[in-house]
Amino acid sequence: MVKNIMIIGLCLGCIGLQRTIAQENIRPAEKKRVVSPEVHADNKVTFRIFAPQAQKLSIVGNWMDRNAFGGNGKQAMQKDGSYWSYTTEALPSDLFLYQIDIDGAVLNDPLNVYQVRDVSNTFNYFLTGGEQAALYKVQDVPHGTIAKRWYESPTLGSTRRLSVYTPPGYEAGKTKYPVLYLLHGMGGDEEAWPSLGRAAQILDNMIASGKIKPMLVVMPNGHVSNTAAPGESSRGQYPIDFFTPDVGSGKMEESFADIIGFIEHNYRVKKQKSARAIAGLSMGGSHTLFISSYLPNTFDYIGLFSAAFRMNEKAENAVFRDFDKNLKRQKDNGYRLYWIGMGKEDFLYKTGEQYRKMLDDIQMKYTYRESEGGHTWTNWRLYLTEFLPQLFQD
Repeated sequence: MVKNIMIIGLCLGCIGLQRTIAQENIRPAEKKRVVSPEVHADNKVTFRIFAPQAQKLSIVGNWMDRNAFGGNGKQAMQKDGSYWSYTTEALPSDLFLYQIDIDGAVLNDPLNVYQVRDVSNTFNYFLTGGEQAALYKVQDVPHGTIAKRWYESPTLGSTRRLSVYTPPGYEAGKTKYPVLYLLHGMGGDEEAWPSLGRAAQILDNMIASGKIKPMLVVMPNGHVSNTAAPGESSRGQYPIDFFTPDVGSGKMEESFADIIGFIEHNYRVKKQKSARAIAGLSMGGSHTLFISSYLPNTFDYIGLFSAAFRMNEKAENAVFRDFDKNLKRQKDNGYRLYWIGMGKEDFLYKTGEQYRKMLDDIQMKYTYRESEGGHTWTNWRLYLTEFLPQLFQD
């Protein structure tokens, strides 16, 4: 125990030397600013950290084990005087997460102020160059707005929060827009797609380039046992659960009409089936396939990104009990796009195969996209950029 305390104290002491002094304090300008991470023109990335007394440092990055669920491979850093450094091979065009392991204590990079939360952990992030990552960056284009809105859910008997993206010019105009309902995975919340998914940046950039139609994007909280993201509700600051009690209960599916009603009452949107789309990743993919069948004449565009299927075999309600009948009604009612994306190494790959066979058996048409890698935000951001251009084109 004493050894662990000493290690953590050492790490914090090393890192403290690098942190910027508070704004009200004044100090002489540094001779040379140390940059970490430094993204080079060839997409190699160099990390640096000041830790003169540390014995072993490693970079823990999600690109090192791309196929794992929360992959966290390590690469050793090399010491040069008081600094440690590591340079990657050339990385793909994407957004990446990482941390630094200092003698067994895994911490964030003190030289990188850019952080993002994923479930109950925070990570540093950086973006490389290239065409795909350019969609995830803030470009000099007209920008939409992401608002955090509270809505009443009579079905759940609670007031809940969601995120709403409105396209550039929405506030000053009178145009009515189509809507995409975009759902997160297990452990996520209404902040997952705006932060990890870079939804606003993708939408701004693709609208500006003319690749997609302007639209509203609604990103609700799919864990009905929580009313909002951690720290954003009256529940206060609580330990964040990955698997909440509501997972697979069908309550999200049963209450989804409350979300549609709120949006169509409070925003200038088109209210016909041809102007509604729904898509989701993992648990949100499960929500998507069950919501779109439970409300079988509501959405013309459906997107399943690494979708799960039944997540709780014990749950019994109309969402699951009548699924086969609802799916056939959805097929008979017609739709314009049923899009499925799955990584070749995804742990849900077999689940996806089984679900596609179910669709084949009833001759329900779909578009299938198989990508490299596994159950990762790399794939889900990619799928969003490929799904969006197919929406609302008529």
